[in-house]
Amino acid sequence: MKKLELLIIGAGPIGLACGIEAQKKGLNYLIIEKGVLTNSIFNYPVNMTFFSTSEKLEMGDIPFMSIANKPTRPEALEYYRRIVRHYGLLIHLYEEVQTLEKTGESFLVHTSKGTYLAEKLVVATGFYDLPNTMNVPGEDLPKVTHYYKEPWPYIGQKIIVVGGGNSAVDVALETWRKGAEVTMVVMKPQIDQTVKYWVLPDIENRIKEGSIKGYFSTTIKEIRENEVLLQTPEGEVSVANDFVLAMTGYKPNFALLDQLGVQLSLDEKRQPCYDAESQESNVPGLYLAGVVCGGLNTREFFIENTIVHAQSIIADIVKKKQTPSGVEK
Repeated sequence: MKKLELLIIGAGPIGLACGIEAQKKGLNYLIIEKGVLTNSIFNYPVNMTFFSTSEKLEMGDIPFMSIANKPTRPEALEYYRRIVRHYGLLIHLYEEVQTLEKTGESFLVHTSKGTYLAEKLVVATGFYDLPNTMNVPGEDLPKVTHYYKEPWPYIGQKIIVVGGGNSAVDVALETWRKGAEVTMVVMKPQIDQTVKYWVLPDIENRIKEGSIKGYFSTTIKEIRENEVLLQTPEGEVSVANDFVLAMTGYKPNFALLDQLGVQLSLDEKRQPCYDAESQESNVPGLYLAGVVCGGLNTREFFIENTIVHAQSIIADIVKKKQTPSGVEK
């Protein structure tokens, strides 16, 4: 069994930031990631452009250089690869955390490849693991996906894009420009007005001119092999269909937090309980970092405004290490 001062779960941007701070302070740490480096960003659409500017995503005093003001997915993947190489961060990739146990004041972490004993634990797992499902008949058909990579499979196909946010708009425009027949199904009366400002007029104009069909205040009633039934304000409508791309958002996987008894708020946000200054949860020694802190509220926590979590967490760990009994040495 490997004994650590700190185990960080998740090698996304915030997990890496925690690793940088831990390394600077000389802590015996390890980052564990179930997939590839920055797994969530790797699974973003191939042609995605970040909303944030590159300088707001910088960490560890390493400049983030991008061709345009706002970086693309490949540029981000390369930036974080260079971060890891520059600092020589200790990371185990393709190693999934399976169970967590509190043993005394430490944590017993069982993964797909081993077992670790850690004095402190940071959960930086993001919220991209589990899609928000529509819970309608036919959602499990092979033609339905909650993740989008690139437009090429949809050339000449009749597709329905569910949702009215950034992801749905990007998918609708990109697939339409590659020759798909696109229909958008939006639960709200209009496209989300928080959509990227340089994209919002584009999608609104494409819908207005009829290039992209838009159904608003509408939900999916049933998905069938060759059609989709919609519930519109005017009644039920059948739309011929080859693929459904449900861009309905994602939610954190609370399973690891549940195992250790992290409390969640009782409102619709289901926000984990943690101290806003130290990021320590209601479980002593367990810290939360990044967008996982938002629970189901995924619109307020981003890379750019949660990078600071790393410094807060490591500062608190070092402070408690120096004063274990609460008395300054």
